[in-house]
Amino acid sequence: MNARAPKGTSDMLPDVARAWEHLQRVAQELFALYGYEPVYTPLFEHTDVFTRGIGEATDIVSKEMYTFEDKGGRSITLRPEGTASVVRASLEHNLTANGAQAKLYYAGPMFRYERPQKGRMRQFWQIGIECLGAPEPTADAEVITVLWRYFESLGIPSTNMRLLLNSMGDEACRPAYRDTIASFIRGHAADLCDECSRRADTNPLRAFDCKDPACREVMAGAPLLRDELCEECATHYAAVKAHLDALDIPYIEDSTLVRGLDYYTRTVFEVQVDAGLGSQNAIGGGGRYDRLMQEYGGPATPGLGFALGFERTLLALEAAGVQIPAVPRAEVFVARVDDSVTAEVFALSQRLRDAGVAAELDHQARSLKSQFKQADRLGARLVVIVGPEELAAGEVTLRDMSTKEEKRLALDSATADVIAALGEEGTD
Repeated sequence: MNARAPKGTSDMLPDVARAWEHLQRVAQELFALYGYEPVYTPLFEHTDVFTRGIGEATDIVSKEMYTFEDKGGRSITLRPEGTASVVRASLEHNLTANGAQAKLYYAGPMFRYERPQKGRMRQFWQIGIECLGAPEPTADAEVITVLWRYFESLGIPSTNMRLLLNSMGDEACRPAYRDTIASFIRGHAADLCDECSRRADTNPLRAFDCKDPACREVMAGAPLLRDELCEECATHYAAVKAHLDALDIPYIEDSTLVRGLDYYTRTVFEVQVDAGLGSQNAIGGGGRYDRLMQEYGGPATPGLGFALGFERTLLALEAAGVQIPAVPRAEVFVARVDDSVTAEVFALSQRLRDAGVAAELDHQARSLKSQFKQADRLGARLVVIVGPEELAAGEVTLRDMSTKEEKRLALDSATADVIAALGEEGTD
């Protein structure tokens, strides 16, 4: 047996798991202010959910998906991202029927087969929102604002972040622009990497996203989509920027920002950080995808959303010196002087838990001194000491772990008295 996690995966041990739960709690509280509700989709889908939605020419579909044939001969894929699954679920369950709007958020693992590196794993964790049925530019500005406010709520200083913004046009203006870029790539093929040269025939806009310095220099001279937008797309983009300006959300227009998925139309955006991630410095991003539901055979339904990476966000928090709030594993530790009082220690611990107090006790027959050390490690504010002499007098001893002060409590009222003592500490 190989007792190691597969390459590109990692165990989420308690400290990291608590950080993941903290990021989810912050998301749930913030997203609720904007009317978003939770949705959870399967970890795997029929493969065409992703090939049709994301695009067969994308790196995700052509290189990175975990695809297999199940016992029924069906092609199944572990989800590489969340949007396609949420849109599929919305269509299946008629969430946007008759003009209804659906505002949904999700959190969970995604899967992509790529070279593991800092902040990039084969099983990674994302939090995202999807807003379906909203065509107005106010929806774009709202989604971008939610992402920006989320990172601010976590504690990342706005001075450490950059919000990049662009418009990718729509079916009225993007096809002609794609042809223009394809011609540009073919004309500069000798100066571009092989992958960018191939993209002239598959997905020419993705050449803007190449990390090769030589390719970036060449593509810097390419025609810009913002100069080719149709009137409707230009008006929409201008309105999005105006709404962000009104909220003092800082952004940088980046005409090379195209994102990596075929379903995007019009507004695209990305939040990057200055430290903690190196060149792969994006921690979240998204955009509008007004034709995605039609790709699945549904009615024309505008949509937009974002996803943020947990691993990358955690690295950005560490680089900014932000500490995840520590959650004590126990408020009270019930310690036993010797084995003769084990039954009462166990019973008192349970009475405290039943009353809503996080309580812990020793299960390893350790000495009283070792139990105090364990209480410290668990972050317990109080220790209730139960010994034969105390029990004989119908009492227990309460020890304040910060002041080291001790006092006797009546056993019969110990639960209420401990709760009162915790309340008094909370007002200090």
